[in-house]
Amino acid sequence: MSQGVATTLAGNTPPITEKRKKNLLSDGQGSLAALLISPTMLVILFVVGIPILLSLRESVFRKATTVDPVTGMIPEGESFVGLANFTDIFANPQTVTGVWGSMDRLVNSFWNVTFFTIVCVGLETILGVAMALIMARAFRGKGFVRAAILIPWAIPTIASARMWGLIFDSNGVMNVILNQKILWLADNAYSQWAVIIADVWKTAPFIGLLTLAGLQTIPADVYEAARVDGANAWQQFIRITLPMVKPALVVAVLFRTLDTMRMFDLPWGMIGPGKYSVETISMFAYVENNALRYGSAAAYSLLLFAYIVIVAFLFVRLLGADVIGDDESRAVSAQRKKQKELNKAARRSGPLAKTSITSGEAQA
Repeated sequence: MSQGVATTLAGNTPPITEKRKKNLLSDGQGSLAALLISPTMLVILFVVGIPILLSLRESVFRKATTVDPVTGMIPEGESFVGLANFTDIFANPQTVTGVWGSMDRLVNSFWNVTFFTIVCVGLETILGVAMALIMARAFRGKGFVRAAILIPWAIPTIASARMWGLIFDSNGVMNVILNQKILWLADNAYSQWAVIIADVWKTAPFIGLLTLAGLQTIPADVYEAARVDGANAWQQFIRITLPMVKPALVVAVLFRTLDTMRMFDLPWGMIGPGKYSVETISMFAYVENNALRYGSAAAYSLLLFAYIVIVAFLFVRLLGADVIGDDESRAVSAQRKKQKELNKAARRSGPLAKTSITSGEAQA
């Protein structure tokens, strides 16, 4: 007679799951949120989405400019040309001469936009952070200084352009200060720097204002602990201020970058049209539109739109620009990502092998 106990365990390991806490996006309020923002989304659809679709349609059409050999007249209306408005940039370039040399007019305006964006945003960031550090300190008349710094940003751009145009006139204040006779408003490199100075003066306070908001969220105890540990002012700025103010600063720089890339009114009102040293893509598209070349104007506008989208995407992906700032959404996203990783790990481990456990001994 033999006696034994055998137990067989078989089955698959269930995926590892975690009990999720309720949040604003999972407790039924997501539908309410969608309902509340739907009016705003409809407005955005009408003022942004529909114009983009109309521009896409217009970019593949072109108004007839040649004489019909049959009728001897120029046909009315527009004809479908496909991507000809885009390919004409390379097939039929409009060669102009600017600071960057002789090249296609659109390429020249592209380089102007890139140059203005890099230099203006770089200088504005440095001056904006310096303004924020000054405004964050406690001193007599701090409120007056904060209000005075914001005045340039509050002035309409076209008014600022006309004001700086008078300053940079050949007989203006700038030449009197420098004791030089520089043609700032001519078609040369000086006109580029005139636009940069005017733009930095106007919009550096914007970056300073957003950076100041970030500085005011840093507890004073952090700086006190750093001073106790022997950190000097530069080390506190590098190790504490910049990392903790980075979210606000990156968003401010992103907004200023996108705004500078579509620059139009400042160089147009200050230097004027037809100056290839300062002509931007927006200015070029406006000139084409006024010349009734709507197809090419729409094509150039879409190219600028694509350029801005690419830069914004790189900002968000590489610098981590938080343009939404929703802690709840980020927490839900992180939770879902963690759950996916746990489920993948469970699937990789595979089902447990069937095992049997036997105990006892045989007896006669």
